[in-house]
Parts: sequence; C-alpha cells; structure tokens
Amino acid sequence: MISEIIKRIIDIVGSLAGLILLVPLLPFIALAIKLDSRGPVLIRLHRVSQGKIVDVYKFRSMTANAEKEKKNLLDLNERKDGPFFKIKNDPRITKVGRFLRKFRLDEFPQLINVLKGELSLVGPRPHEPAELFSYPRQYRELLVAKTGITGLSQVNGASSLPFLKELEFDDFYIKNKSLWLDSKILFKTLLIFITDPTGI
Repeated sequence: MISEIIKRIIDIVGSLAGLILLVPLLPFIALAIKLDSRGPVLIRLHRVSQGKIVDVYKFRSMTANAEKEKKNLLDLNERKDGPFFKIKNDPRITKVGRFLRKFRLDEFPQLINVLKGELSLVGPRPHEPAELFSYPRQYRELLVAKTGITGLSQVNGASSLPFLKELEFDDFYIKNKSLWLDSKILFKTLLIFITDPTGI
C-alpha cells in the first residue's frame, strides 16, 4: 500500500534526522555512562516486533548485572495487573541512568532499529518475549504488528497504564492506523517531550 511506503519513508527520514541530532551528544553521554558505572554504553534488549524477537538498542541506564538482580527484587514489584515489572525507585538504575530516563535520552539509539526496519517511529509498544504469554486472545493480533518507539499507549500514560488498557490503545491503533493518526501521535510525543518527558 502507498500509505505503508510513505510511512517507511517517514521512518527513514525521521530516524536519520534524529541520529544526526544525537551525534554531537554521543561522546558526552558515553563518557558519563562510563564514568558512572561499569558496563557497556549501549545495551541490546530482546523485544518482539512483527512476530520476531529483535535486539532493541538503548543507552545503558542500569547496573551491568541488572537482570540478575531482578529476581531479588520481585517482591517489590509495584505492578500487579500484568506481566510488567516496575519499582518507583529501582535501585538498579544508575545516577546517570536516572538523568537519561528523565529526558528519554536512553531510548534515542532505538532510531537505529527504525532505520533498519525492525521498529517504526509510531506503533504498538514493544514488549519482552515473556510478556506476550499474558496477552488475552483478543489481542493476539498485536503479536505480529510492527512495534514503535512511540505510539498511542505511550502518549496516553506509557508504563503507568494498566496492562489491559495499554493493549486496548495498541489494538485501537493497529485497527485504525493511518498517516494522519501517526502525525497526531508524533506531534503529541514532541509536545510531551518538550513539556514533560517523564510522561512518555
């Protein structure tokens, strides 16, 4: 479809523009991460997009052994409505990591995934493979959808949304997706990023 071709062109142009803007900040972000804690500057997280597991790039905002530490923090999980794991003051997040997360800078490397065609600028929120087992049957279509850096659920509460409400937003998006809807989501994302980056 023509709309899909245009969407892909927007993804390429948008991700390239974002990466060009990121280049001047890269040395400072990388140095800050390295001076703050052990571990790599970039990490790869397993997420599902288009029915496949993809390695999503992010700046490291947690300690190097964050995944191993998770099992010792399960009893502190504040999310009881689904498969998500969230602690308000997660002790695994580094000082620099808190800054990166506050301004959403940790997610900028995902533009590489967009450029590669693994993600889109706009789409359903990408989830971990293990989380997909919690999808109710009526939302199984989301399993094969191309996920995005931002989307309807991200601009309507992000990780603070109840699990099923997030799926409702993402399901609505894939059933009503259009370039006009994408443009509204991108505009709202930019607005939130400028006024309250923690709200994405």
